[in-house]
Amino acid sequence: MSPLNISEDELHAYVDDVLAPPRRAEIEAWLAESPEDAERVRAYQRQNQALKALFNPLLAEPLPEKLQALAVQALNAPGVENLAGDALGAPSLFSRWSLQRIAAGLLIAVFGGVAGWLGHGQYQSAERLAQTVPLSRQAAVAHVVYSPDARRPVEVAADQEEALVKWLSKRLGSPVSPPKLGALGYELVGGRLLPGNAGPVAQFMYQDASGQRMTLYVTTENANKPETGFRFAREGEVNVFYWIDGKFGYALSASIAKGELAKVATAVYDQLEAKK
Repeated sequence: MSPLNISEDELHAYVDDVLAPPRRAEIEAWLAESPEDAERVRAYQRQNQALKALFNPLLAEPLPEKLQALAVQALNAPGVENLAGDALGAPSLFSRWSLQRIAAGLLIAVFGGVAGWLGHGQYQSAERLAQTVPLSRQAAVAHVVYSPDARRPVEVAADQEEALVKWLSKRLGSPVSPPKLGALGYELVGGRLLPGNAGPVAQFMYQDASGQRMTLYVTTENANKPETGFRFAREGEVNVFYWIDGKFGYALSASIAKGELAKVATAVYDQLEAKK
């Protein structure tokens, strides 16, 4: 705890620029004398920028008909105030807040794991829509959320790799382990468990000597999908190579050149194949 009793919530409020000016000035003065926490705040800021770069393009995409119908259905549900305007021509909700923003916000919220209400029958279609989020985007979101974290980028560190492997294998219901990438300059930082669309997902994180981080996203939610070779996607500022092999889906994400990432992805694939 800082001498000013600055909470984690206040640091996030500082990053989001929603603090009152006097309190913001106090925190800025404190950060100037606290290099470790200042770096953590910069990491949060980079994380925000990466998330915006990843998701802002969604606002310009054509609105899927199913998602538009879902948004309209939610607005017309019993007990929801009619915001569509009256017969006198009052401005409609959709003229003030586009359906694209409603839909994008809904999709992001669903994917982010704040979707406990999806179990209710009237929202089951939203759950099915969430499951169409491409593997590359799921992995990229997880990458930009956790890789900038200076204090706790992983749940279990590399010095407890054996425990990490046992834990993630148990939760995914299949053996998983992190490939060795030291020959390519990337050492294991550790890993964590993440929520997927319909079950747990593993994320392994690596880092090179310059501090550049790379994440391997491993999911078993693709068991019923056909196997694929390498595919490439650029999600915002993140490059992703992803593929489906047996019951597993893999996605390697990093903000590095496509060619460099391809070399690492090939090494990951070769090691995984050798373990079969």
